[in-house]
Amino acid sequence: QVQLVESGGGLVQPGGSLRLACVASGFNFDEYGLGWYRQAPGKQREFVASITTHDRSTYADSLKGRFTISRDNSKNTVYLEMNSLQPEDTAVYYCNRGRNRYGAYYIQGDYWGQGTQVIVSS
Repeated sequence: QVQLVESGGGLVQPGGSLRLACVASGFNFDEYGLGWYRQAPGKQREFVASITTHDRSTYADSLKGRFTISRDNSKNTVYLEMNSLQPEDTAVYYCNRGRNRYGAYYIQGDYWGQGTQVIVSS
């Protein structure tokens, strides 16, 4: 079955960096787009970034320039590099498998990981 396992979260000081990873299994990784989302306490889950099978990336407007999504098909892994982190970036970060195979654009799918907690605090 489809599995997505996130890792790399933790406690970081403001201005610091983290790299999250999401290892996928149970499907042909290179056939699907992937997305990252986050959910802060008391808030709805929000889109962070996505990447298609053709490495086309899209970002939430507020995060452009600080976050970078990438994928390594040989490792079935999608990454989220986060720089200049601020307290408002504190959230649980989730990985999502896109809905459509070989899609020119990423569309949120039904499969989610369990999330990894990121806390930005001094």
